[in-house]
Amino acid sequence: MNVINRRTILQGLATLAATIPVRAAAKSPRVPTGSIDAARLQQSLEELSKFGRRAGGSFADGVSRVAYSEADVAGRAYAMELMRNAGLNPLIDAAGNLTGIRPGIDPLLKPIVIGSHIDTVPGGGNFDGNLGSMAAIEVVQTLNDQHIRTRHPIEVAIWSNEEGYTMGSAAAIGDVRTPFADPTSEKGIAAREALKRIGGDPDRLESARRAPGSICCYLELHIEQGGILDQAEIPIGVVDGIVGIDQYEVTIEGVANHAGTTPMRGRQDALIAAAKMVEAVNEIARAEPGRHVATVGKLEVTPNAPNVIPGLVRHTVEIRDLSPEKVKKLGIAIAKRADQIAVETATKIVMERYFHLEPALADPALQAGIESASVSLGLKSMHLPSGAGHDAQELAKIGPMAMIFVPSVNGVSHSPNELTRWSDCANGANVLLRTLLEIDRGPVRDFS
Repeated sequence: MNVINRRTILQGLATLAATIPVRAAAKSPRVPTGSIDAARLQQSLEELSKFGRRAGGSFADGVSRVAYSEADVAGRAYAMELMRNAGLNPLIDAAGNLTGIRPGIDPLLKPIVIGSHIDTVPGGGNFDGNLGSMAAIEVVQTLNDQHIRTRHPIEVAIWSNEEGYTMGSAAAIGDVRTPFADPTSEKGIAAREALKRIGGDPDRLESARRAPGSICCYLELHIEQGGILDQAEIPIGVVDGIVGIDQYEVTIEGVANHAGTTPMRGRQDALIAAAKMVEAVNEIARAEPGRHVATVGKLEVTPNAPNVIPGLVRHTVEIRDLSPEKVKKLGIAIAKRADQIAVETATKIVMERYFHLEPALADPALQAGIESASVSLGLKSMHLPSGAGHDAQELAKIGPMAMIFVPSVNGVSHSPNELTRWSDCANGANVLLRTLLEIDRGPVRDFS
């Protein structure tokens, strides 16, 4: 849907809403005013977990709901059912993103967008993305239950294929990622068919784009996926931003030779050079103060035989930090050390950057709203960066964004053992609700 049509629809819905009272579902007497229904949120998460769970498995077994899979299709159908129950009319855009709008009183105000994703990695957990998506629907249901009208439209968004490099939210800001960008390749054809499976339209991806300044703001509740909050026993994280990422491919050329007949002194062992590189990445990152990280996560050895000295090694280097200057500085330091290792090992080392992502900083006013909401609920909070990528990183390109983190037990994520306590889920959803209301009731700002 293009921006003009979206605004026209919003204005029409708002006009209608001004004359028709919001119909509320049965209100639970156990839910205090201004708080979400924690039991209902838990139930929606437990029900969602059934889609992609192994046969006969339980909630504790985690879930594999990979984007575009049958499990993803079924999970999305369940999410749309919940959206309808909350009075939302779910729409699917060309990128497969699910959206639903609760009208606001003022037709001229831009929507406050809340949401996340429900696709998972293979063998993933029940909370990554799922919590933010189910909590967004729960917030709208709570507004209905408690007859709370908002000036701004409230838009719930469930972004498609977040785990595949934020495909859906990237399309929403006009970035059509490969393989969709190459419809003639084998991967492109498969990707286009997969997108159709969830109701998307690969021939109209441009129609999913939203213009900069077309939203009031974007708020996303998410599990931390790290152990900082859990270790500190602090229930709410105020995210300062989402880190930038540089990824490099390192190619090391040595000389493959017989492992039994080549003397140790005469070897040009590419794997020895790679081992020194792995150690150097770790040492350089540890020597620099800060919260940055650097990782060698992939390594390929050729010819990879027990009786042959490796002649070729390729490995990755990934660097993450909120400061682009820090990311660049570490990359330069690692490249300089690579030159030294090449001389020491008589090999050739080439380090090339193949992926770059700028950091996305949270809006200070939205952060202050999260802090205020936490205080109103008697919850401690702390500031921290997000070391993982999120849909919020894309939405920050068209409007101000902020993220609310809740603890991940033992810092585990992307695993069946991923766990966030139900009380922390409820805390995060309540902070999301109160932050939204504070933004809505506060002075109108031109966030764009």
